[in-house]
Amino acid sequence: MAHARISANLPPDIDPTKAPIAFGRRALPKLNEELQSPELLTQQRALMALCDLVHDPEKVYEAIKLGFLDTLKTLLLHHNSTVRQKTTQILYIMATHNVGRQGIIQNGVISALTELLDDPVDICRKNTHQIYEMMAKLPEGAVGILHAGLIPLLVCKLKAEPDEIQELILDTLSNCLRVEASEALATGAITILKEKLTHLSATIRSKAAWVLLEIGTHPEGKSAIREEVIAVLVSLLEDTDPEVQTSAAGALMFATLKPHGRFSALGAKAIPPLLKLVAEETSKARLNAIKTLTVLAELPEGRKTLLDHTDTFQQCLNDPSEAVRRAAKIAISVIRWKP
Repeated sequence: MAHARISANLPPDIDPTKAPIAFGRRALPKLNEELQSPELLTQQRALMALCDLVHDPEKVYEAIKLGFLDTLKTLLLHHNSTVRQKTTQILYIMATHNVGRQGIIQNGVISALTELLDDPVDICRKNTHQIYEMMAKLPEGAVGILHAGLIPLLVCKLKAEPDEIQELILDTLSNCLRVEASEALATGAITILKEKLTHLSATIRSKAAWVLLEIGTHPEGKSAIREEVIAVLVSLLEDTDPEVQTSAAGALMFATLKPHGRFSALGAKAIPPLLKLVAEETSKARLNAIKTLTVLAELPEGRKTLLDHTDTFQQCLNDPSEAVRRAAKIAISVIRWKP
């Protein structure tokens, strides 16, 4: 199914080839002056030039020392959409460099970008979410997003943003909720993520399941993933996309660590599709499936069912993956355990 893509093309009246690139030691100081010019065209051309320069991490370092980030934070609120677009694009390019990410954290850019979450121009919002997604890959970046109180906003934005932006939000949430999940839970993230598990896009289904996995790593998250969510995760074990199967099996693995999760998974008939994934040697979900079945085998009903399928786990003892071999060995010992 084809989807409209968010275009990054500039308006036809903006010609980047006419942007004068300054060279030498005065290049960046001159650009900083031009960015603060009252003339719109001068600002736009300076942004074009800066966009080229910040691909070089040394230029990023120099720009941060010269105070460019304060100037760029001001331009985030500019009335002209092209200025906002190029400003967010520059910040995203800077965020691809370690020195840029550190500068963004230390100069309060994460909070400043909040204003762009409701920007009327799609590409400005997309650039903003690309910055957050990149920043969240760093532990201190994820903490910065959490401290800025952005999690409730990001969860809410999942409801209506285009698919491209939803994917970025889910990636950001995945990294942030690995650190802390309470805000997301309080905002009703579980309900929204459950809806995304049945999205037409396999990428969004997979990423939503992965966010649930991260939530499930926290004690309060395990308790929050209720029966209806577990039932959807079980259905995704038979999804046509391998990434969705892997994420769903991983989310189930954590959800079943709580007693109510195990009973819910058994009630949703999780064992047959999990066994199918274990039997498929090429399945990326194989390890998660084995671990989930091991947890289910701790229930008498689960152990009784799995006793007839120990040969499936025996085949895994010769798997090329050491992790799979070790997990299979543990699974067999739990299934064969006698009180």
